[in-house]
Amino acid sequence: MAVTSLDATTALIIVDLQHGIIGYPFMHPIGEVVQRSRTLLDAFRARDLPVVLVNVTGFAPGRTERPRRSEALAPDWAELIPELNPQPTDLRVTKRSWGAFANTDLEARLKALGVTQVVVTGVATGTGVEATARQAYELGFNVTLAIDAMTDANPEAHAYSLQHVFPRLGESGTTQAIIDLLDTRGNE
Repeated sequence: MAVTSLDATTALIIVDLQHGIIGYPFMHPIGEVVQRSRTLLDAFRARDLPVVLVNVTGFAPGRTERPRRSEALAPDWAELIPELNPQPTDLRVTKRSWGAFANTDLEARLKALGVTQVVVTGVATGTGVEATARQAYELGFNVTLAIDAMTDANPEAHAYSLQHVFPRLGESGTTQAIIDLLDTRGNE
């Protein structure tokens, strides 16, 4: 479903644009994803709308069939990239699983600000972005996904999320379509 509206208090959630992840071999150039996320970030900040910057520092407990990484992570692995230009007013969330809401206080912080809708960007489409969007939906937030401000290393996961999962969670649109709605909303 195309993006058609934004609630009065919509927050932007940028997932995992951090030093240790942006060097992965993504299917879309990461520079474009960063630039579009930054464009949205600037638009939300200019309108005094909440911005959430999410990073990941570990793994959820439990067994999986996939072996855990054993190599040491670089000291700056979990640091947000400088292009995001974190501000004191930004909400910062450090997660240890795919989604930004699991085992964090993000839901309470957003609801305390009166947030009823979230726009989600970042990496990876089929994991961090999708899990965050699913959790937001399950918690009652309206969900919008900025589909040109996300990417994945797995083209099949990216396509599956866009075609099959996101339409069931909310609306999807381009960075420009979301900004156009922000502009329209400001003139009402």
